[in-house]
Amino acid sequence: MSSGQTFEANTTPASSHTLHKPADEILKNMMDYGLTAIGLVVLSPLLLILAIIVKLDSPGPAFYRRRVIGRGGKQFDAFKFRTMVVNGDEILNAYPELKIIWERDQKIEQDPRITHSGQWMRKLSLDELPQLFNVLRGEMSVVGPRMIAPVEVARYGDAAAEVFTVKPGITGLWQVSGRSNLSYEDRARLDLQYVRTRSFWMDVQLLFRTIPAVILKQGAF
Repeated sequence: MSSGQTFEANTTPASSHTLHKPADEILKNMMDYGLTAIGLVVLSPLLLILAIIVKLDSPGPAFYRRRVIGRGGKQFDAFKFRTMVVNGDEILNAYPELKIIWERDQKIEQDPRITHSGQWMRKLSLDELPQLFNVLRGEMSVVGPRMIAPVEVARYGDAAAEVFTVKPGITGLWQVSGRSNLSYEDRARLDLQYVRTRSFWMDVQLLFRTIPAVILKQGAF
């Protein structure tokens, strides 16, 4: 799917597909806040170490705020460890062919903007750990569709409103299905598939499938 091309949903409306039930929402919230609270306590030393590494690796802040769209179309800042140099836009403008790939896929396999620490942090998804704070703030879920930036909304077409009925997740169906190896269109379809078929037990399964996917670095760059 080229840059600017709209994603088309070829499946029937969610109302005839979704397995989601009110009880699942309660269980999902319990899992989100329970896992996040425990995770932040257990991982706090690691978060501190990673923040120091980012600061020592290249000039700039340890954290990066990415403006994304959440449930109900509300925008918020998703927290991440900074994995790019601060003058990333200038560097990308120097590589027109890579800029085309970025605008098309929102991913670049050999991205010249990535810092040394950012390379291995991304492969292990450690840069996403600060998003636990987003979960605690009620903006994200542990499991859900991908975060979508405002510039991507038009590419989802009519499917965007449906994807925005749930919170974006730190991990999800795309994470265990190939990650960056997937085309943009495939990632968008997986987002919609998750929204239409989600359940609490599906979230649990995806959470456990995420662990080997991250360890094996499947589709990560």
